[in-house]
Amino acid sequence: MAGTMMNRRTFVQGGLAASALTALAACGKKGGSGGSGGDANDNFIKFYINNPVAIDPYNTQESEGTQVEHILFDALTDYDWDKGELVAKAAESWEINDAADEFTFHLVKGATFHNGDPVDAASFKRGWERICDPNMTTPSEIRYHLDPVVGAAEMAAGEATELAGVTCPDESTLVVKLTAPMADFPYVCVHPALAPVPQAALDDPEAFLTAPIGNGPFKMDGEWVADQYINVVRYDDYYGDPAKVDGIYFSIQKDPDTAFREFEAGNIDFTSIPSGRLGEVSDKYGLAEDGYTVTPGAQTLTGAEVSIYYLVVNVEDEVMGDPVVRKAFSLAINRQNICDTVFEGTRQPADCIFPRIIDDDAGNIWDGCEYDLDAAAALLDEKYPAGADGKRGISITLSYNSGGGHEDIMSIIQGDLEKIGVEVTQESLEWAAYLQNLSDGNFQVGRLGWIADYPTMDNFLYPNFLSTAENNYSRYNNPEVDKALADARQLIDEEERKAAYREVNKLVGADMPIIPVMFYSHNHVGSERLASFFYDPQGKAEFAAAELA
Repeated sequence: MAGTMMNRRTFVQGGLAASALTALAACGKKGGSGGSGGDANDNFIKFYINNPVAIDPYNTQESEGTQVEHILFDALTDYDWDKGELVAKAAESWEINDAADEFTFHLVKGATFHNGDPVDAASFKRGWERICDPNMTTPSEIRYHLDPVVGAAEMAAGEATELAGVTCPDESTLVVKLTAPMADFPYVCVHPALAPVPQAALDDPEAFLTAPIGNGPFKMDGEWVADQYINVVRYDDYYGDPAKVDGIYFSIQKDPDTAFREFEAGNIDFTSIPSGRLGEVSDKYGLAEDGYTVTPGAQTLTGAEVSIYYLVVNVEDEVMGDPVVRKAFSLAINRQNICDTVFEGTRQPADCIFPRIIDDDAGNIWDGCEYDLDAAAALLDEKYPAGADGKRGISITLSYNSGGGHEDIMSIIQGDLEKIGVEVTQESLEWAAYLQNLSDGNFQVGRLGWIADYPTMDNFLYPNFLSTAENNYSRYNNPEVDKALADARQLIDEEERKAAYREVNKLVGADMPIIPVMFYSHNHVGSERLASFFYDPQGKAEFAAAELA
């Protein structure tokens, strides 16, 4: 395992045993303060994390910080994974204009921050402007969430001091104007970092970094003590349903393997499972029926995540620029073998860009993602006929970042491609150098991962295949796809929008600028102390609804 801390960039970097948010929860602490974990309290959860980058929402960019921040703060909307739909949170309702470029959110009345200040429209504007403000002591790494908003680019460039596209007609109304239509924008507002902040965030920003004052179901108890602990307790004046546990003690450690040993000793309640031990753990603790909810006797989680592992292909390369070659390579890869050999059968072969949990329409499947060596060889025969030695005169380099355990996957893929006469060399680089090569187009075939920022089809297509998107390392450029994405974003009806994104997926699949390999899955186990503990497909623990036996 490469480590537990995950942000957009480090998830792409990836460790094979790491899920989207590898975080570890455990049994609790007696009181509401202090840093030792204290004596066991039946209504406290102890949760093991690495030291976060930030728990202040303006720069909450990775798993460990998000795990804390998302229970301290409520964003405008939320996603209900049981119902599979967008639901209200800090906003009780919202409207969208006919052009799909202006949204009016009506806030819950009477909600307060943990210091008693009212949660009003201005507090959301304040929070979002902190994300876009280049003059913050440490500028935010997550401004891209607000890129669609009018004025975000101007603030980032230092040309404006406020988000012109965010206005507050009254205390309970927030209006957001976008630079272009995007009917999915309320899904963007699910992100925990797009939260409101009180005036205290501006008055004493240094204190807010280590003891942020939120509007969520839990509040800070003391301040974040770096490399030691973060303690939170239930906020009894919360506007929503109160949390069922008294609090969570986040024990900051560096070694997740130690956490599993502590789990086995009965000292923590939730952990990731070390590589190669899933079968053993599943037999001992039982499998959760839904893959996401720990209950006594059904404690091992293997539910699908909203993330994909894939090969990124340089479409400007002389060899890989040929879509026939890309399809042949895809047909040659035995994805099931990778899932079974490296991941004990817990992951699923990927056959398009959408994980099934995002959209399970049978029409999404890309042609060429099945395993068929004969078909792969036949595709190459015309342009690259095999010689007497079986080789075709094709030489490619498989590039990947070192230290993430990707060697096993790349070695299997190398063997698969060699079976169809392709000469393959592996290139392993330190992450920064690898990412620079991807950015410069200095590669043929590499590997990447993608986890959804928001549970939408758009979030898999737009950042990866729009010709100008930052994450489009393939340098894929299809004007038809660009136009189809823009058109789909304007559709207000959700079913029509989904149908349009399915058509975009088909266009991309026909070109195959990436080669899907597998979809990620949970790899976690909880203790029998957890009567009900939901760990969602994005890897966020739902502490407020958790119950202890």
